[in-house]
Amino acid sequence: MVVVDANLIAALVLKQEHSDEARRVWERDPDWCAPPLWVSELRSVLAKCARAGLLPKSRAAATMALTRRVLLPERTIEPEDPVVLALAARCGCSTYDCEYVAVARMLGVPLVTLDKQVLRAFPGLALKPEEFLRQ
Repeated sequence: MVVVDANLIAALVLKQEHSDEARRVWERDPDWCAPPLWVSELRSVLAKCARAGLLPKSRAAATMALTRRVLLPERTIEPEDPVVLALAARCGCSTYDCEYVAVARMLGVPLVTLDKQVLRAFPGLALKPEEFLRQ
């Protein structure tokens, strides 16, 4: 099991720069989980792609539905508020980013992310996809 952030989820479901890495992470460990925030963040990415004409609106909705049903069904875990707030105060990352960190800590599993600030703030817990794949 791994915790993944919305950027990695988007890389897996959309054709992006890091899509190949995301696919390899999924192939290595398809048991992905995330805080509920991933839904809003992915929705935002899909809406931006649709507005920019990179993705038909109907495909954006279908991608969201498929991701909910296949990629992260029943694997959305709510982090504890005091933990998220303490992490954000300590490291300077957003509370949004710290939700992913809190879930990874709670489960004792790595957070696979492309977020440079999170990677710097939480070495060892937060891993780039290529670091995770080397383990």
